[in-house]
Amino acid sequence: MFRQGMSKLAAAVNVITTDGHAGKAGFTASAVCSVSDSPPTLLVCLNRSASVYETFKTNQVLCVNTLNAQQQHLSNVFGGKTPMSARFAEGKWRTLLTQAPVLEDALVSFDCRVVQSVSIGSHDVLFCQVKAIRQQSEENALVYFNRSYCETQSM
Repeated sequence: MFRQGMSKLAAAVNVITTDGHAGKAGFTASAVCSVSDSPPTLLVCLNRSASVYETFKTNQVLCVNTLNAQQQHLSNVFGGKTPMSARFAEGKWRTLLTQAPVLEDALVSFDCRVVQSVSIGSHDVLFCQVKAIRQQSEENALVYFNRSYCETQSM
């Protein structure tokens, strides 16, 4: 019942990336939320059983790349069993302050340092202080709702 109810909660689709001593990794997530604007902080939820978990835990930096409506393929690539090198072969990447990969044509990218982690159930909630922001695209956002991709529209 909980999972069905949560499917009705629309959320932006993001590719979360990291790079550092533990290597480069990325995954697709909709569990991203603003926490505070002073200091600018957001949260990202990461399943502890995910193949990328140890990489993110060790690196302690990440970038939240919010996808535009034309980037559904990136969500699928980063959300599946695609090898990491093939994931990053898709799209154009750069870095900002933390050296986490920033998707050049993302709707917005939040370059962050993880400042706290809290374990709840099967996931860790990563509290991430934003160190740099890059807004590139004027496209509509890619949203996940009712177990399907959707595109936002202005009203």
